[in-house]
Amino acid sequence: MYLVALKMLVGDRGKYLGLIMGLTFAALLITQQSSIFTGLMTRTFSFINDLSQPDIWVMDPKVQFIDDVKPLQDTELLRVRGVTGVEWAVPLYKGLLKARLQDGNFQIVNVLGLDDATLIGGPPVMVQGSLADLRTQDSIIVDEVGASTRLARRSVEPGGGATPLGVGDALEINDRRAVVVGICRVSRTFQSQPVIYTTYNRATTFAPRERKLLSFILVKGAEGMDPRELAGRIARGTGLAAYTADAFKRLTFDFYMRNTGIPINFGIAVTLGFLIGTAIAGQTFYNFTLEHLRYFGTLKAMGTTNGVLLRMIVLQALVVGVQGYGLGIGGAALFGYLMRGTQLAFRLVPEILILAGAAIVVIVTLSALISVRKVMKLEPAIVFKM
Repeated sequence: MYLVALKMLVGDRGKYLGLIMGLTFAALLITQQSSIFTGLMTRTFSFINDLSQPDIWVMDPKVQFIDDVKPLQDTELLRVRGVTGVEWAVPLYKGLLKARLQDGNFQIVNVLGLDDATLIGGPPVMVQGSLADLRTQDSIIVDEVGASTRLARRSVEPGGGATPLGVGDALEINDRRAVVVGICRVSRTFQSQPVIYTTYNRATTFAPRERKLLSFILVKGAEGMDPRELAGRIARGTGLAAYTADAFKRLTFDFYMRNTGIPINFGIAVTLGFLIGTAIAGQTFYNFTLEHLRYFGTLKAMGTTNGVLLRMIVLQALVVGVQGYGLGIGGAALFGYLMRGTQLAFRLVPEILILAGAAIVVIVTLSALISVRKVMKLEPAIVFKM
């Protein structure tokens, strides 16, 4: 009987392909939009991911996310270092400054100032040069993407290309000379601004003069010290906010979830994919069943029970569901592979595959239920009237 069900399914090529295409579209749209949403939200805290050395981030209590910088007084660093259980604590400057390029254009850059002595918080991967080169005069390290795009030197000739910023090139940050000594590779950020690394003291000279310039304090706990316990101890002892890296990621993630339209926009796209897939698959499967009622009636007249017919319909739904799911996630994965290295945020994680699979199961279940109701009420005698 199951072989008969499969032959009935593939016998009508048009409806068979229509079912698969409807489910493929649903799986593709759900997987693609969910992956873009995940990639975009991951970029909101990508800078925290790049800094793997510190266990704890200390900041002003009113900071809501990673880019919400509220400067501290430099004396807060000494207070944090005095907390029991702290192995080391170093300053970090983070700010958006205006850079003047060699061709005279201006570009907003994300400047990160690292501790002069240890250079903790540096880029995860160096493409050219070394992190130690930051100790030379006026030196900066630029991220690879920013150097080849927004910081590139444009040709003055019509139709001319752009020359990527390279080691030895110079630019001005807040009217102060900065020389590129290295090119690094970092995770793309939500704001997509070029990232520039330098030392803390040099970053404070680049920045406009203010009474407070310390953005964050990076802390490493002593061996055996629980980071969450140490974070609570720092918060109680200093009155500052102290988060573990994971907690700071959640704080940033929650801020964007609550205060932006990103979840709603992508949620609508995923919901539309589900509804359209359900409509296409349900209608096509129902029409498929209607056209094959005489065969189901013949089987009933031969003594086939409703249970067997139910399993036949479920088998047909599962076959097209598996094929549509496979083609859909395969297309989404291919899309992500082709768009790698671009500004598009795409991150396909196992949870998304489970979500897409669950959505397809619901779609084929609803489609099967629509058809099953018709078959269950079918009278065997109808075969003699057709």
